[in-house]
Amino acid sequence: MSGRPKGPWFKWKRDPFIIDAVLVYAQRGHGKRSSYYSDYTFAVWTGPENEPRLVPVGKAYFGFTDEELKKLDAYVRNNTTERFGPVRSVRAEPNHGLVLEVAFEGLNRSKRHKSGVAMRFPRISRLRWDKPPIEADRLETLEALLRDSDPVE
Repeated sequence: MSGRPKGPWFKWKRDPFIIDAVLVYAQRGHGKRSSYYSDYTFAVWTGPENEPRLVPVGKAYFGFTDEELKKLDAYVRNNTTERFGPVRSVRAEPNHGLVLEVAFEGLNRSKRHKSGVAMRFPRISRLRWDKPPIEADRLETLEALLRDSDPVE
């Protein structure tokens, strides 16, 4: 048989990178999640400390339990500021918003995203109801990770 593996195969998984990001947009899911807002776009802070602004860095669809999904859905519905078709903009300010702990495998440079970075395989690893949004990570943190992972020429 062609394509059949011979001998032992190993798949090495590195520990994921983890950052804290702020929920900024939500969209309804698909299939059994179609009645819930389960697709989340998250952002990190950039700009001067006295005028911080959020810039989106990724989107995740999984990493939370069904019980957490219900709480997230209620949060989105109660904190919607605008609607763009199927997408809801969620209130996100320095002192009001939801922090998501996001795990991801790596970063790439991106011309597509305003932040200039794209995450590989992002997933929500924890909901940080206890953390104020202003304490979420900054874009500089991701840029430093990107610099550290760039091959030296």
